[in-house]
Amino acid sequence: MKLLVTGGAGFIGSAVVRLAVARGHDVVNLDALTYAACLGNVASVAQSPLYAFEHADIRDRAALDGIFAAHQPDAVMHLAAESHVDRSIDGPGDFVSTNISGTYQVLEASRAYWQGRGRPQDFRFHHISTDEVFGALGPVGQFTETTPYDPRSPYAASKAASDHLVRAWYHTYGLPVVLSNCSNNYGPYHFPEKLIPVIILNAIAGKALPIYGDGSNVRDWLYVEDHAEALLLVLGRGAVGRSYNIGGENERSNLELVQSLCAILDELRPKAQGSYADQITFVPDRPGHDARYAIDATRIRAELGWRPSVTLEEGLRRTVAWYLAHEAWWRPLLARDGVGQRLGVGA
Repeated sequence: MKLLVTGGAGFIGSAVVRLAVARGHDVVNLDALTYAACLGNVASVAQSPLYAFEHADIRDRAALDGIFAAHQPDAVMHLAAESHVDRSIDGPGDFVSTNISGTYQVLEASRAYWQGRGRPQDFRFHHISTDEVFGALGPVGQFTETTPYDPRSPYAASKAASDHLVRAWYHTYGLPVVLSNCSNNYGPYHFPEKLIPVIILNAIAGKALPIYGDGSNVRDWLYVEDHAEALLLVLGRGAVGRSYNIGGENERSNLELVQSLCAILDELRPKAQGSYADQITFVPDRPGHDARYAIDATRIRAELGWRPSVTLEEGLRRTVAWYLAHEAWWRPLLARDGVGQRLGVGA
């Protein structure tokens, strides 16, 4: 297939691009190269004859139409989004503009292209979303594909709105769509404003390791390369109009996660004295911080035969080792706007 991947220079998008090229797909990477994007994420495939890059904003309909006309993709994988919850608290407008208005423009460009080709039934529009659209869980239970939406942050609300738009374009216009909602991703090329890279890089720099509140908030962690495998599977074999929850089957509290990272760092790059865990510092919680997310991935396992291949322990070890070996990738990113600062503290 020829895939048009929006946001392919981002964290999850670049993992999809690398895997799709490795599998022999032609890939067009459409990215606006905003602050969290990095073309270094796709440097390993940039010289492949299967890869093309288009520098464009998903809110620019004329640019989208030109890209569709030039490349004639068989499918769209829509990953471009503002994604950092803390930034959404400080500046929700960017999230509304990109995640809602941008998704609308990509849908409309896709629909016009699809209709212009005679509405081929093998065309696919795959919308990639988050489990945060479902709100928060208590100590028990999991999100299923039929869990009512209850977003709590501006980021989650903007992604919920984009999900609803995609379903509406399927029901109203017949656009062949599939959707997926994932749990927290981690792994190589994770932009250094998210929890796991923040902890790794602060630890080796001798800085405090900030944990929001008391560290009891629980997330389900999904290794990004496992997620990329699942996304290509949903694109190729998922039922039209259907959504699939993609989870890592790895629930941990934030405190447990940070303690695990410290233990791995103690082994791979030991300090002269003491443990990296000595640097753990509890800071005021994020406003509206959801207590727990957990994914029920029964549908994708039963219908498509997928389940994660990487345990959290192995994934964290791979991730720490990758950051220790790739300072040339992450060091320049520390100078980008807002990186290293506490964001999202509210009014």
